[in-house]
This record gives sequence, structure tokens and C-alpha cells, in this order.
Amino acid sequence: MSEITSLVRKNILSLKPYSCARDEFKGEAEAYLDANENPLNYPYNRYPDPLQWSVKERIAAIKGVHPGQVFLGNGSDEAIDLVFRVFCEPRQDNVVAIDPTYGMYQVSADINDVEYRKVRLNADYSLDAQRVLDATDVHTKVIFLCSPNNPTANLLNRKEMLKIVEGFTGITVIDEAYIDFSSEPSWLKMLDRYPRLIVLQTFSKAWGLAGVRLGMAFASEEIIGLYNKVKYPYNINVLTQRLVLDELEQVDRKAEWVNMLLKERFRLIELLKQLDMVEEVYPTDANFLLVKVPDANAVYRYLVDKSIIVRNRNTVALCEGCLRITVGVESENELLLKALGEYRA
Repeated sequence: MSEITSLVRKNILSLKPYSCARDEFKGEAEAYLDANENPLNYPYNRYPDPLQWSVKERIAAIKGVHPGQVFLGNGSDEAIDLVFRVFCEPRQDNVVAIDPTYGMYQVSADINDVEYRKVRLNADYSLDAQRVLDATDVHTKVIFLCSPNNPTANLLNRKEMLKIVEGFTGITVIDEAYIDFSSEPSWLKMLDRYPRLIVLQTFSKAWGLAGVRLGMAFASEEIIGLYNKVKYPYNINVLTQRLVLDELEQVDRKAEWVNMLLKERFRLIELLKQLDMVEEVYPTDANFLLVKVPDANAVYRYLVDKSIIVRNRNTVALCEGCLRITVGVESENELLLKALGEYRA
């Protein structure tokens, strides 16, 4: 039994996955009469490739991994949910996550009836690996680390993260949704060294494809095989696969967008710091800023009245008095700066 197999739910190990028509036949044919499809309205009449090999091969070439190490999901949320469905026995196992962090980890835990343990970050949003490891027990199957973190925007210390990756005997998930805006390299190059590591990325941020809903999980081929065993057969539709394949030919454009947003991020930080009402702009490695103001609720309502929508994080742990502000294009950022400059308590 491999170290991965020992972590998998017993019913998943014995599961016989659904076999769809496109699994049973691969290749080209003159007539497709196997899947009860309508023969009219090509190409949308045909079921999509259930494993999205064309997209995965292109992603793998860009990311420097093997296609068999790539899972594509309906947003990163599907990849997060599948971690629970593959590894966590309901009402028995638990997962550990930093706090504050991306809220979908806890939602997925609650949906799957799995205990969710929070470990508070330090006051400066830094990670204490030992406290995370101390929160685990024999029933802890997964640790979630989001870096750059949401909503705090900061990178977690790599040495502290490595203590968890090497010291924890379960699955470590590192969510890199914002990694394209970061000064640190991805953890993708560490996949071969750490077989229990899962790295999440997305097309929603740097690629500008949030509406397409395509998330990526990278892991050992053994873990990806388990993902494919449990996922719904045709989880990524034809339209998404075709569009993303086209977008993947625009790597240079994506890099230009990232550079533009990084320049705007720097400019926005400097100008926000000049405003009397801004108490602090926290360090960021993402495409957003966490900004502390005297009365977050009042400032949020004021901006809504000005038709400017930011995220009020006032009720989130360690984020009291804070607004989360996405870096927009210059004109959007100017609207925000003007409005904040005119704000009176």
C-alpha cells in the first residue's frame, strides 16, 4: 500500500468509476453511434473529452509538468471539494487550515461533514508552522495553505510552509490562485519531491477568465488518478475547453496584463498611503490590497453609494477595520482614489 493509498477513504479505493462512451473509445471514426448524441449541430452535439487531454498537454508545457499531473475542475472549488471526497471520512476525519483564509475550504468541509480546525495566523499575518502541526492528530487528512493568502494578500513564509509539507504525513494543499502576481516561484517544481502535495492554480485571476470557471490542480499522477476516479464524467464542457485552448496561445498577452496590474498595484499603494483616512496598506503579493481604515463599515457603504464596490472584511479574523480592494485599471483606481480623498467621517 502506497503512502497515498493509505490516506484514501476505503469506499473510494473500491469505487468502480462510471465509464462513459468517450472513455471506452479514443481516436477518430467515420460515424459515432455509441453515446446517444444528436448527430446534428456539430461540434456541440458531441460530449467533450472527459479528461481534457488537449488542454492539459498545453498547460503542462507552459507549467513544466507532465499532463498526467494536471486535473481540471469547474473552478478551483471542484478541486477543493474533491480533496474531501477522496481523503476525508465524514464525521471521523478532520482538516486543518490557517485563519483567516479563503472561505471555501470551510464550506467544503461543512458540506462533506468533516471537522474544520482553524489555526490563527500571527498578528502580522505570518505563518507559525509548529502551531499548525500541533493542531493535527491521527485523523487529520489535509492541511490547507493559501499563498499568497486571501484576504491578507501576503505570501506565507516558504521555510515555514516547508516544515508543514515535510512534517505532515497527510495531504498538504497549497492554493496558488494569486501566484502570477507574486515575487516567489510556484511550488509546482516540488511535486516530484513531495508526492503528498497538491498545488491549486486558476484561470480566474491573471488569465482574466473568471467567467469561464476553470481551475487547475497539480499533483502526483496517483492523486490525479483518484481525482479523475471521483469527478463527474464530463465536468468541463466543450465551450470551455475550446476557449481555454485559444487563450493558452496568448501567454505573452497574459504576461503583459500581469505587468500592467503590478504597476497599477504599486501606484495604488503609494497613493492610498497619502490619504489621511488610510491607516495601513498591508504588504501584498496578489492582485488586491488589504487596507485598514477608521470605520470599514461606513467607508464601504460610502463607496457603494458612489457605485464603487470593494469587499468589506471587517468581520474576518485579524482583518477588523479592513477593506479588500482589487487592483483595477487606471480609470477604476482613479475613481476609488478620488472618492476616498473626498470621504468625510
